[in-house]
Amino acid sequence: QVQLAETGGGLVQAGGSLRLSCAASARSFSSYALAWFRQAPGKEREFVAGISWSGSNTGYGDFVKGRFTISRDNTKNTVYLQMDNLEPEDTAVYYCAARLLRAYVNSYYRNLDEYNDWGQGTQVTVSS
Repeated sequence: QVQLAETGGGLVQAGGSLRLSCAASARSFSSYALAWFRQAPGKEREFVAGISWSGSNTGYGDFVKGRFTISRDNTKNTVYLQMDNLEPEDTAVYYCAARLLRAYVNSYYRNLDEYNDWGQGTQVTVSS
């Protein structure tokens, strides 16, 4: 099991940017595929972005439309989500998730059921 701690959320105006970070307490951070999900009030948790163990394979939810970038630094046990051109519809709690890999499959995963460990979340609020 890995512990995840998100930081970087806050209040920003529409069109602004935020960078979320998620620090992991894992002995072998590169053994995990990682992702960001979000959950707005009254809505289901949805996939935002995912990244493979090497960082070379990434994917995004359809609503991202090129505005967000996921990356990871395996030397710092940290995954990032750079969010640009934020919209009020991006307001949500953002969660970091990790999936322990049984083999070094260079994939990311879109379904929340595929992740074993979750952070507590960080609130992102975008004002119009």
